[in-house]
Amino acid sequence: MDLTRTREEEDFRRRLRDWLHRTLPTLPPKPSPADWPARRAYDCAWQRALYDAGYAGLHWPADAGGQGATPTQHLIFLEETELAGAPYVGANFVGLLHAGPTIAVEGTATQRARWLPPILRGEEVWCQGFSEPEAGSDLASLRTRAVRDGDAYVVTGSKTWTSHAEVADWCELLVRTDLSAPGHRGLSWLAMRMDAPGVTVRPLRTLAGSTEFAEVFLDEVRVPVAQRVGAENDGWRVTMVTLSFERGTAFAGEVVACRRTLALLARAAQENGQWEDAALRRRLGRLNAEFTALWRLAQWNASEAAHALRTGGRGVPGVGASVFKLRYSHARQDLYDAAAEALGPLSLDAGHEWTLERLSSLSYTIAAGTSQIQQNIIAERILGLPRGR
Repeated sequence: MDLTRTREEEDFRRRLRDWLHRTLPTLPPKPSPADWPARRAYDCAWQRALYDAGYAGLHWPADAGGQGATPTQHLIFLEETELAGAPYVGANFVGLLHAGPTIAVEGTATQRARWLPPILRGEEVWCQGFSEPEAGSDLASLRTRAVRDGDAYVVTGSKTWTSHAEVADWCELLVRTDLSAPGHRGLSWLAMRMDAPGVTVRPLRTLAGSTEFAEVFLDEVRVPVAQRVGAENDGWRVTMVTLSFERGTAFAGEVVACRRTLALLARAAQENGQWEDAALRRRLGRLNAEFTALWRLAQWNASEAAHALRTGGRGVPGVGASVFKLRYSHARQDLYDAAAEALGPLSLDAGHEWTLERLSSLSYTIAAGTSQIQQNIIAERILGLPRGR
């Protein structure tokens, strides 16, 4: 891993910091967390600002509409935007962090030209249609079927935990196109319009009271064959590309946010007298070491993907993504458990930011592949252990 900061990269940091300093005060107030149409508009406006300033798709390859930035520049961007309190990708996260990168790697020239520019400009929002009521961790057992009918697939089934479905324009959809093939061998990756006839969205309310997830019901929805990414029945391999991006780089910015929360937590403990508690200090010290190591791992994953791209590969994060996802999920839960301890009775206030984050953190050991799935991947693909039976 070579992340030595060059003069050009330090100049990039300075220019970015100056732009953030000028731009952030001009943003309108953030909308209510419960108003997803308003949040979509806010997030898309921020994405357009990034695009106009030359920061959209910073780490995407230039031939996909990105800036072809170095891994260090990408991580500098994540650091500076988070430390400045800039908006997160929000409703745009599926398109920007894994659907878009997947299309950049696996899509045809026509597909790349159609879908990538609107994602980068903040004009179209994507959601993810992978999990089903009986196919979560065991994704290969999904039942949503797509039957070929001329130049279209007729899709019938349902999806659950579909992120931002109620405000999305497109869905990255995993379907079964060969009903006779076992498990993962008969799947295909489709891009589906969310306003297509036969699509019904029903929001799901989370423990924290938010509705960023939804159930999606598909009743003979026609999806053009031209909107299939990758070959028919090769969807499992394409999905592994999607999940590699989701696990390997999509959470990197959140590590910076957690490190900032940890600093605020330490300051709060000093101000309210809890800093004298040696056990709490040890806990915060361990968390600091954990998130520092996670940031280094994020740097390594980004550097590995960039090296693969330079040497003829496709720039897809490797199996280190599962190590990162596994450790980050649990570290985030530990962080907000520590925050609850420091808050004391305030931790029962459902409106407190850290309380909401604590409730949200419970999903991280499930989202983007459960911890048990990540452990299996690490055991088999890194440690070389035999598959379980």
